Order: sequence, then structure tokens, then C-alpha cells
Amino acid sequence: MISKRLDRLNRTYNRQRQGYHKRLALLAASLVVFTFLSLLFGRYPSVGFVSLDSLLNDPLMGKIVVNIRMPRIILAILGGASLAAAGFVFQMLFANPLVEPGFLGVSQGAAFGAAAVIVFYGYSSFYVQLSATFFALLALYLSYRIAHRFRFGGWILRLVLSGIAVGAIFSSLLSVVKVLADPTTSLQEITFWMMGGLYNSTWERAVSVIPTMMISLIVLFSVRWRINLLSLPDRTGHTLGLSVVRERIILLIVATVATTSIISVAGLVSWVGLIVPHLARRLFTSDSRYSLAGSMMLGALFLLISDTLGRTLLSSEIPLGIITSLFGAILFIFILSSRQSGVKL
Repeated sequence: MISKRLDRLNRTYNRQRQGYHKRLALLAASLVVFTFLSLLFGRYPSVGFVSLDSLLNDPLMGKIVVNIRMPRIILAILGGASLAAAGFVFQMLFANPLVEPGFLGVSQGAAFGAAAVIVFYGYSSFYVQLSATFFALLALYLSYRIAHRFRFGGWILRLVLSGIAVGAIFSSLLSVVKVLADPTTSLQEITFWMMGGLYNSTWERAVSVIPTMMISLIVLFSVRWRINLLSLPDRTGHTLGLSVVRERIILLIVATVATTSIISVAGLVSWVGLIVPHLARRLFTSDSRYSLAGSMMLGALFLLISDTLGRTLLSSEIPLGIITSLFGAILFIFILSSRQSGVKL
């Protein structure tokens, strides 16, 4: 009797695993197709797809595809994967489906760090990324430490409340930086940067952040099975031989660095880290061995499609942050309104 039940459970698990693999393969194929379409779709010479003849015989078209669209698409793919992976890690480690880097002040800290460099030093990919990462990690540390000092509510509530407070502090500091900025130069750059966008994408900017995002994604993906264990209560994790606090801190730092890498070149792009992990868990359950990879690919697809729409819908480009906020809010309402709105972590 027991052996039959075990065989039945094993067959069920194998079917589920095959189903997850098929969904991952479908997402990967979709990402390849949309990447190719996005590469050929634009406003030059007119709105529509580039013909093969135009691509081969028009030198300007070739330069646009190689030097403008290609680095932009790569940044959209890796940036979407980074934001979604970071949001997934935050939600799993804090056991809260509403937590993402922006809720803990990380995005606001990165925005302040990047804006301060732009105003007082001038735009430099390296220094913007370095400053954004430093202040994002500082915001994460402050949120964590302040939450320990709060005497109201449970741990998750205290963490979210401290994140709101820290985010408000860095938002205020960002406003001070904007007041000090030159209204004819750096203030305009900060304003457009705050709305999010990949309109300034170049190979130089892409190369400056691609290694950081790639390393962060590889690290998170390689330890995806441990995220399941780290999402368990501390006592259970210690019983399994995990150094729970240290490993959580390392993963949070890696996730924060992945977030600030794309923020340093694309500005604030919201909702990706919040809504995409929800969609991934719906397709792959809460098993991070599959849902983390699904979250990365869904995030890449989401940001790639949003950026393509933003640069082609109107005669002037729509900031990427506006597109992601619009679609993210609609998806969020749909998820919470559906019958299967419960999220298991």
C-alpha cells in the first residue's frame, strides 16, 4: 500500500516537473521571438518591421539596429530579469508577497545616490552605479535595523513600516538634490531619469552594467534551491544546518546589487519586482527551483515588451516607468480580483 502511494506521488511529481520544464521552454522561446521582433520593429524609416532588404542595403538602418536597438534590448532583457529576480528573492526571504526593493527604501536610496552623482559630479556610468549601490545597501541596512527597534506589530509589519520611513527620508533627500540641481541641465536629466527609460542606451552604458547583472543573476540562480530553505522559519533552517542570517544577508545584497545595476542606467522602473513574482508563482508554484527561473524570463519579457511599446506607440517616447506602472497596476488588480488570488510562500 505504501509503495503504491509512493509510486503515485512520484508519477505526479514527474508530471508536474515535466509541465514546469515545458512552461520554461515556452517562455524561453517567447523571449527569443519577442527579442527578434523588437530588434526589427521601430519608427525608422516608418512605424513597422524592418524588411530584410532595408536591413542589408540601408547603412543607417544597420547602424540603428546594431548601435541603438541591440544594447537597449539587451538592457531591457537583463534589467527585467534582475528586477523580477530581486523582487522574488525579497518576497521569499521575508515571506511577504507585497515586499519588493521599493518597499524597503532600496529604490529610493539608489535614486538618491544616482541623482547626487549626476548633480555634483556629472553623469558617469561607473560612479552612478557605485553611488546607487552604496545608498541602496544603506537603505536596506537602515530598514532592517530600524525594524528591530520598532515596538509595534509583527516582524513583517515592522519591516514594511521601517522601509516606508527610510524610503520617505531618501525621497526627501532626493527632492533637496533636485532643488540644488541646475534647472537647464542636470534637473532635466534627473526628471527624465526618475520616470525611467532606456532611451540613452549605448554599448558603453550596457557594458558598464551587464557584468554586474549577469553575475548577480547567476549567483541567485545557482542557489535557487536554498531560497526554499531560507524561506522557512529560522528554527527550521538552523535544524537543517543553514546559517540563516548570513545567507539571507548575502542573497539580499546580491538582489540589491542586481536592482541598482539597472536603476543606474534606466532610472526608476517600478512594479516589475512586485507583480512578476506573483505571475511566476502562479505558473510554477512557490518552488524557487522553477519559479525563480520563470520570474527571470517573465521579467525580461515584461520589460522588453513595455520598452518596445514605449518607443513605438506615440511620436514621442513614453517613459518606461509609466508603461510598467500602468500594466503592473492592471495586472495587480486582476490577480487580487481573481478567485486564485491567494499567494503561498
